Amino acid sequence: MNENITPYQSETATKKEQVANMFNNISGTYDFLNHFMSLGIDIIWRKKAIRELKSIKPRIMLDVATGTGDFAFEAIKILAPEKIIGVDISDGMLDVARKKIQDRNLQHVFSVQTGDSEGLHFNDDHFDAITVAFGVRNYENLEKGLADMYRVLKPGGKIVILEFSKPRKFPIKQGYNFYFKHITPMLGKMFSKDNRAYCYLPESVAAFPDGEEFTRLMNKVGFKNTKDRRLTFGISAIYTGTK
Repeated sequence: MNENITPYQSETATKKEQVANMFNNISGTYDFLNHFMSLGIDIIWRKKAIRELKSIKPRIMLDVATGTGDFAFEAIKILAPEKIIGVDISDGMLDVARKKIQDRNLQHVFSVQTGDSEGLHFNDDHFDAITVAFGVRNYENLEKGLADMYRVLKPGGKIVILEFSKPRKFPIKQGYNFYFKHITPMLGKMFSKDNRAYCYLPESVAAFPDGEEFTRLMNKVGFKNTKDRRLTFGISAIYTGTK
């Protein structure tokens, strides 16, 4: 499991604390680097992931590890829910999200709050849908985080998780590994104030239990009808499940 992969290898801070600190450090450049390093493909991935929820027409949604809010904003465009709550452990990222919410005048639909994905402060069976984009690999206890999201999801509700994956086929696998291990840290060092953050990214992806291993974990905590949909030669994946 990936709980041993941490941003800073600190002997005193937990993974959760290190991840929060890392995202606070890179919050100002996070959106730019996301789009720049993925050549904008991450925007297409988000759209495809959100469309997985169109059939259930969710009214009340939770966006876990919401960051700067891009996944939730996409959900508002495509699904037009009544309310989305975004939760994240990084106050720096949430500050960026709040400014974007205000600039787009979406306060009546989208609100954000500091929160722990492994201990969500919501009642059982509360949300029609839950989304997570590029967040689950940062969980300190992945099974606990999945179980708590299952708890707050309504019966019949659906979860959609967008996460980096590992390509299996030549030559995509080799090119991907080179880009992630060498180019990503270099670009991160050029544009970000935190040199370690973009070294941690490929490390956390490499350690993440993707594919069938991840859907088995979803099944273990109770999710049904779990699916793994690969995108862009397996660079990322959409995981879905219902309660």
